[in-house]
Amino acid sequence: MKKGLMIGALLLLTGCSSTIENTYYQLPTGNNVARVESAAGTGQPMIWVEQVTVPDYMAGNGLVYQTSDVKYVIAANNLWASPLDQQLQQTLISNLSKALPGRLVAGAPLGDSHDTLSVNVTGFQGRYDGQVVVSGEWLLQHQGRLIKHGFNLTLPQTEDGYDALVRTLALGWQQTAQQIANSVVSLN
Repeated sequence: MKKGLMIGALLLLTGCSSTIENTYYQLPTGNNVARVESAAGTGQPMIWVEQVTVPDYMAGNGLVYQTSDVKYVIAANNLWASPLDQQLQQTLISNLSKALPGRLVAGAPLGDSHDTLSVNVTGFQGRYDGQVVVSGEWLLQHQGRLIKHGFNLTLPQTEDGYDALVRTLALGWQQTAQQIANSVVSLN
């Protein structure tokens, strides 16, 4: 009898010990290394993407999902592969480099004369109604002037799941980069 109870308890414990796997996500980016290297010595105008900041609740590893107008859930097993602020900065540099082929866009200052771009992201999440939110504001220091603009994109998530969420977030971030690029072009 004791032997049967011990085997039953052991089976119950092994059944309960299954682990949930973590899934890691990275925003997709293009590769501009060759073009950036060739532009580095040409005296092209430069933009330093100084920083991209995110709120504390987005600074952790978990992807964020808004479940109501006031409630947010941070995923425990669907995680960013690297810190979100770093991913946003890297993809912004890549997207701006594509959108501004006559400029060198970098994550570090490259000399004395450059524009400086700072971005504050306030929304970067999926939402309960099937929409994805990308919002915040950016500040560009250009030839002694400060230019500040907000952005607030709401895009439909066309498929269910975290893969589709990350792809839609990346699309919204790419559109934000294009808006910034359009503003930079209009300055000249």
